[in-house]
Amino acid sequence: MPALSNPLLLKWFNAFMRLSHRALAPLVPHASDIRLPLRGECRAGQVYLVGAGSGDAELLTLKAARLLMQADAVVYDRLVGDDVLALIPNGSERYYVGKARGHHSVPQAEIGALMVKLAREGKSVVRLKGGDPAVFARMGEELDALAAAEIPAAMVPGITAASAAAACMGIPLTDRGHAQQLRFVTAQLCREDGTPDWASLARKDETLVFYMGLSKVRAICHGLREAGLPDEWPIMLVANASQPEQQSLVGSLADMPEKLAATPLPSPLLDCGGQRGAKSCHNARYPSHPCLLCTANHALTAGFAVHVLRF
Repeated sequence: MPALSNPLLLKWFNAFMRLSHRALAPLVPHASDIRLPLRGECRAGQVYLVGAGSGDAELLTLKAARLLMQADAVVYDRLVGDDVLALIPNGSERYYVGKARGHHSVPQAEIGALMVKLAREGKSVVRLKGGDPAVFARMGEELDALAAAEIPAAMVPGITAASAAAACMGIPLTDRGHAQQLRFVTAQLCREDGTPDWASLARKDETLVFYMGLSKVRAICHGLREAGLPDEWPIMLVANASQPEQQSLVGSLADMPEKLAATPLPSPLLDCGGQRGAKSCHNARYPSHPCLLCTANHALTAGFAVHVLRF
C-alpha cells in the first residue's frame, strides 16, 4: 500500500493544481494588461539630455520613454531610430540637428542656443541623443551652454553603442580570464599630434572599442599592428546591428582594410576583434552607431568560425 500511496498522491496533487490554474486564470492579468508605474514630471524650463540607445525602441529606458511623451519640444540627432521618434506625440515640437561625418546640419553652438531659447520660453525640452549622451556625444559642451544660461538640466543615460553591440552580437565586453579592462576611444584623433598612443592601445588583456572610426579602419589596423598586435588578430565589422539592415564583415588586422574596400559597409559601424573577443564577435550584431573597433584577448576557435559563415 505505501508503494501505491505516493503515485496516487502525486496524481491527485497534479489534478488539483490544474483545476486551480483554470479557476484562477481569469484573475491573473495578461502581459498586455500590465501597466508599469511611470511617475515623474517633465518640468517647464528644464532640459533633459536623454540617451536614445541603439535605435531599438525596446532598449529605451522607461524614463526616457516617459519624458519623450511628456516634453513640449524634442531636439534630436541623426542616430535616433524611427521607432523611438514615434513615441513623440504629434503635438510636440521637433527639431532635427543631426550630424553626419563631414556634414553638420546645425553647428554645435546653435544647438546650445536652441535649447536655451526653448527652455526660456517655458517649455520642457528633451535633447535626444543616440546611444548614451555622456559617451562621445558632446554632452559636456551642451551642459556648459545650459549652465552659462542658468538653465536647469538633467541627464537620462542610454545604452551606449559598445553595450548594445555586445548584446546584439553575443560579445562579453570583459572576461575575468582574458579581458580585465575595457577602454572606449574616439577614432577622431584629438591629440595635438593627431596620433593616438598605439603602444598603450595594443594590449592583449583588454577590450578596446573605437567610436566613430569607419573612415579610419586602415589607420587603426596599421597602428595596432605596428604597436605589436599580430597580423592574424581577428577583427569584425558590423553595421546597423539590431536593425533589419544589419551587415557584418570578419577578417584580421592584416586583411580587414582590403575586405572593407571590396565590401563597403555603411556608417555607423562597429569594428570588433581579438582572440576571445573575436570568438564572441562572430555571433554579434552591431547597432546603428558610430564605428567601433573592439579588440580583446579571446580565443578564436573552429567552432566559432562556423558561426562566421552564417552571416
